[in-house]
Amino acid sequence: MSTFQLIELIAVISGGTYGVLLARRHEMDLVGVSSLAFMVAFGGGTLRDLFLDRYPLFWIRHDHYAVIVFGLALVTSLLPRIPDAVEKYLSIPDALGLGMFSVAGALAGLESETSLFIAAILGVVTGTFGGVIADVVCNRVPSLFRHAPLYATCSFVGCWLLFGLQWLQIPDPYAIAISLAFIVTMRLIALRWNVRLPQYSPSDEPFDE
Repeated sequence: MSTFQLIELIAVISGGTYGVLLARRHEMDLVGVSSLAFMVAFGGGTLRDLFLDRYPLFWIRHDHYAVIVFGLALVTSLLPRIPDAVEKYLSIPDALGLGMFSVAGALAGLESETSLFIAAILGVVTGTFGGVIADVVCNRVPSLFRHAPLYATCSFVGCWLLFGLQWLQIPDPYAIAISLAFIVTMRLIALRWNVRLPQYSPSDEPFDE
């Protein structure tokens, strides 16, 4: 298994776990849990593959990804309830999935010979849009589009950190590990201490009455 495939596999498991826990929080049945888990695990990567014209899609090419996510959903759905202590740590698979998918998306962009900026955007898309789809399904304004703790910013900065480390000729395994750790840590810090980007408010602008 290549480094890229390992990253993608862990990303899928993390995303699927987050989707499963989110679905159980909203009291969904097996169909709902499975659907939400698939959306989180495969949504961003599917969009990336479509943008890059990569076929078959990554989760169809590696069909064991879908089996793993469905297994997570099935086992979790059999539990009468998810302990509160587990739900409290929902941010961990969220942050880990963001980091793994962001790095995987950026690497896929580089592999397809896009520019660094486009590769970084693909990293953000891969890392965040599974969560966007899940939020929409759960009838919530996606955290990507509201004044919430840093999310896409963590991904974007982490992707550029990866490119910088590669430019410095740091071996890829180390560059990937450092970038991944940065994104995950930055996201967890943002959630823990509610770190946000400055918010523009129309009331800050002078106007004539």
